[in-house]
Amino acid sequence: MGRVVFDISMSLDGYMTAAGQTADEPLGPGGQRLNEWAFGTDEQNQDYLASQVAGLGAVITGRTTYDTSLPWWGADGPSGPARRPVFVLTHSAPQDPPTGGVYTFVVDGIESALSQAQAAAGDQAVCIMGGANIGQQFLAAGLVEEISVHLVPVLFGAGTRMFDHLGPDHLQLEALGAVATPAAIHTRFGVPPRQ
Repeated sequence: MGRVVFDISMSLDGYMTAAGQTADEPLGPGGQRLNEWAFGTDEQNQDYLASQVAGLGAVITGRTTYDTSLPWWGADGPSGPARRPVFVLTHSAPQDPPTGGVYTFVVDGIESALSQAQAAAGDQAVCIMGGANIGQQFLAAGLVEEISVHLVPVLFGAGTRMFDHLGPDHLQLEALGAVATPAAIHTRFGVPPRQ
């Protein structure tokens, strides 16, 4: 079974969205800055992204991320032409998912989503991406083996903090590596199994 990775782009001051989110700007005004590294022309960032997609078996995300990202993802999902399966945690499936889409809607919790994603991924990685709430749930449940943070050189000052609400206990991580580019520092941390 492949590793379970929580993957997020984050501002230097710890926000994964800017303040003032709206339907038109789901990451808040200026929040799209967090994803520019993935869509720019910098060869180092493009190589990094391609290597991550090559090792990707499946994606887990939440309904809000699905709803706000679908206009960019389309039927192929966040992995684009690679068309990796996406498991969307939700209370109810949408009425009109894209025809031929890679999406499966999971209404019975994070463990079920993870089980389905791992079965689909085989030996490749399962990537949890999207909102803070989903990441916090998986981390609190001890279901994450690696945290991948794309640290973007911007200070938002306010927004949605990524690592709030994880409880009072410290979680010692293992530094696995970093790749520095002008648009982001791509960091990876191992998460020890819960005792």
